[in-house]
Parts: sequence; structure tokens; C-alpha cells
Amino acid sequence: MAPIYQYEFVVPSEVIDENNHINNVAYVQWMQDVAIAHSNHVGGTQATQQVGATWVARSHQIEYLRPGFAGDRLRILTWIADFRKARSRRKYKFLRLEDDTVLATGETDWVFIDIKTGRPRSVPEAVLSCYEILTESEP
Repeated sequence: MAPIYQYEFVVPSEVIDENNHINNVAYVQWMQDVAIAHSNHVGGTQATQQVGATWVARSHQIEYLRPGFAGDRLRILTWIADFRKARSRRKYKFLRLEDDTVLATGETDWVFIDIKTGRPRSVPEAVLSCYEILTESEP
């Protein structure tokens, strides 16, 4: 299992704002989408559901470095930076493939929640074992 998950796509015109570049809201959506895709890929979603839990975002942090435009081919890299008792920090890097430019970096603090109680709970080994942690700050 590779610690870094990669997803590629072409930026659709629907996410372009009045400044003619990718709207900041699109990055948050993509962060969630790629986190789910990564979790599905490694079996984390299934393991989480089997223990009666879910992940919810506690906070998102994004640093915008360069603008992106409609038609740009992007690669999003995501990886798990750490697990704490009931939380996990996931990092992201957005690359434009045409010129290998980093458009943005980000991170999400996820909280592991018991579905029945709605309260945080410790992440069990069945879920932890689905992921490999990449402790370096960037790949």
C-alpha cells in the first residue's frame, strides 16, 4: 500500500470564478472528494462503516500559491500525516501537470465519530491498519 494517493482530472469551467481562475470553494470540495477516494481505495471507508463510525472535518487549511484555470490538468496528492486518539491529519498538494506547478497545499483535521452517539471515539486498529502514515511534511 502506497502512502500517497494520486488523483488526476481536468479543471471544469464550472469551478472558474469572476477572477477567471479556480474558485477557492472548489479546492475544499476536491479535498473531501480525494480523501474519500483514497479511503475507498485502501478499505478505510468499509472498515469505518463496519465499526459504526464516520469521519467529519474539524478544520481545513489551504494555502493558495498559483492560480489554476479551466482546462488545466491537475494531480492531487493526499496522504495521512498522523493519527491521534480520535483524529487524523490529512495533507494535500495540488499540481498542474503541464508545468509541474504547485497551485495549492492544504490539510484537513478529521475527527472519528461514533454514528450512534455522534461523539468522537478512538480510531480502532481495524481502521488504522488501512492506512500508511507519511510523517514527512511533503512527499
